[in-house]
Amino acid sequence: MKKIFLFFLLSFTFTVISSFNLVPGYDLPKPLIKTIIIDAGHGGKDNGARGDYSFEKDICLDIALKLGKKMEQEFPEVKILYTRTTDVYPAIKARADFANANRGDLFVSIHVNAAPKIRHSKFSGYKTQVYYTGKGKKRKKHTRKIPKYDVYYTDNPSNGTETYIWAADRTDEKEKFVGESVHEEIYDSTEFVPDINDPEFKAKALLWTKRFFSKSYLLASMVEEEFVKEGRGSRGVKQRNHKGIWVLQATSMPSILVETGFITYRSDEDYLNSEKGQEEIAGNVLEAVKRYRSATESKQATSTSGVSTNPSSIAKKK
Repeated sequence: MKKIFLFFLLSFTFTVISSFNLVPGYDLPKPLIKTIIIDAGHGGKDNGARGDYSFEKDICLDIALKLGKKMEQEFPEVKILYTRTTDVYPAIKARADFANANRGDLFVSIHVNAAPKIRHSKFSGYKTQVYYTGKGKKRKKHTRKIPKYDVYYTDNPSNGTETYIWAADRTDEKEKFVGESVHEEIYDSTEFVPDINDPEFKAKALLWTKRFFSKSYLLASMVEEEFVKEGRGSRGVKQRNHKGIWVLQATSMPSILVETGFITYRSDEDYLNSEKGQEEIAGNVLEAVKRYRSATESKQATSTSGVSTNPSSIAKKK
């Protein structure tokens, strides 16, 4: 009797499990994030931006290592890989190649922003200028008074965080900044203009961008939201396609570049160099990744159950 009962129980269990796999479009949810690539910007010969007393490359590495350690503790089942863990310079293209070769599911690049000093001129009186008229024997010497200006520079007030994603389609609405456009010159040596006329590269960049745009934007938005919760000033999520950022442009996965603050703004520089600031920044990015993972894996579970979703709602979020 017991053998017969056991036989029917096993048969029922097998039938139930098999029935899920027979439902069209149904797959058991799988982890979406198995590998995360953390990129510490600059390094080695490339100092990046410079503040009053520090270099971008050092801040990027410190934050990236802290972020990686937190991720390793939070996601023991996820492989955490680094483009660099010491003061060396991996070529910009090599970072993207590394991420692609290791089949990364997320790419997070850590950087520090910078803005040029502001030039001022102040009227300080007049000076005598000598000039001549005529030629030969008719040449005469003259003098005249012209205004004199003293030139001086002050620190740029630009500060706060911003996170970049890449938009490859120049004719698409996504070409515009997601947030308010800020018309100022920002220096960042991560900018690299590839040969956008190369057919193979253009096709790959466009394909990857369209495929991963919504997820990149979702993660970038969550990063900025976590910074705001911490009390940081946020300049929002932005996109570039007029100047290439290779690590965003050539990575076949959701990718973000986090500008963690302005090294040229003294209070930002102090915060970026402090243990407290670096731990908070790493914690903010970690919380965003946790939220992103929860949201995307929940979405996958919903999709596989037959409920439709609309990813365009993410891209339109302000």
